[in-house]
Amino acid sequence: MTSGGLNPGLARLIAGQICLHACMAGTRLAAPLFALRNGQSEAAVGVLLALFALTQVFLALPAGRYADRHGLKRPVGFAVIAASTGAGLAALWPSFPTLCIAALLTGGATGTAQIALQRHVGRAAANPTQLKQVFSWLAIGPAVSNFLGPFVAGVVIDHGGFVWAFVVMALLPLVGWSWIHDAAELPPVVRPEGDHGTAWNLLREKGFRRLLIVNWLLSSCWDVHTFVVPVLGHERGLSASVIGTILGAFAVAAAAVRFVIPVFAADLREWAVIATAMATTALIFAIYPFMHAPMAMGLCSVLLGLALGTVQPMVLSTMHQITPEHRHGEAVAIRIMAINASSVVMPMLFGLAGTLIGISGVFWIVGAVVGGGVRLAFELGRATGGRSS
Repeated sequence: MTSGGLNPGLARLIAGQICLHACMAGTRLAAPLFALRNGQSEAAVGVLLALFALTQVFLALPAGRYADRHGLKRPVGFAVIAASTGAGLAALWPSFPTLCIAALLTGGATGTAQIALQRHVGRAAANPTQLKQVFSWLAIGPAVSNFLGPFVAGVVIDHGGFVWAFVVMALLPLVGWSWIHDAAELPPVVRPEGDHGTAWNLLREKGFRRLLIVNWLLSSCWDVHTFVVPVLGHERGLSASVIGTILGAFAVAAAAVRFVIPVFAADLREWAVIATAMATTALIFAIYPFMHAPMAMGLCSVLLGLALGTVQPMVLSTMHQITPEHRHGEAVAIRIMAINASSVVMPMLFGLAGTLIGISGVFWIVGAVVGGGVRLAFELGRATGGRSS
């Protein structure tokens, strides 16, 4: 590892991750646009979008166990095949049923590759400082691909049409594989004799269970911000471009802070960063509804992005410290299952709550719950011995 945790091998893995994730992100833009332009209803498009997350819920645990048994390249290789096949089918036979298949394949492929990559770089790290560094760098990949994929797909749609957009999306995973295929596999982890643990065994561990709860609370804050800000902006008469800029400021801040974390990783304690993020989020959610000017809302969005952007590297670092090495893939998979299931369910709950108590009330309730969960972060500090390096 270099002093900042980024070496050529890790950079190649991140580049491969960006290409594979961009395939899904670009397909997620092109597929609903194609469906709408061909007469599908908004309800049908909602189902189509849900399919991108659905396979990540049900496939995550088997994918994590497979990664624990076979390492990095075999699961990523299957993910590349699935993603290219899904986008390729959409290019060959563009129809709503085919788009649904593409959504399932590209979504499942992205989740499978993410699990294998997170497990691999976590095992390659030599100490908690390096864990924080490598997971900060790795977390930048999805932020880049969530911009790159839709941007490329949109440009190709405008200049060449949907078929060519799906063709380009199908090629991206193959480009990603060119970056990853020569990565050195780590020595296999030998499962202790007689260890036939299940996912429920991991969930019985207090430290792991607390970490999942904390991660779920903070993940819900991403969802509530994405859901509530457009509604608040609409109520206040803001234009679509202003609302988009406010949300974009959040995404940029969340990505930017991950460039900074590797520099200070040795001085950061995971539980302290998570506790600070939770307390900051609770405070911002308390005042956000009172911010009516676009600049004030944008400032809240930036501060929230800086706080929540620190969480994923710290959660993954803690997870790799408190779970057995031979079950890292499974642990990562359970986290991804929880996040994707929450992303499916929580927006519906937010909508119902907003109807009953008002959209500002959603911010206040979620902020209060997150603030009340700060003590869980301090308990995580005891689970890892409070160490920082």
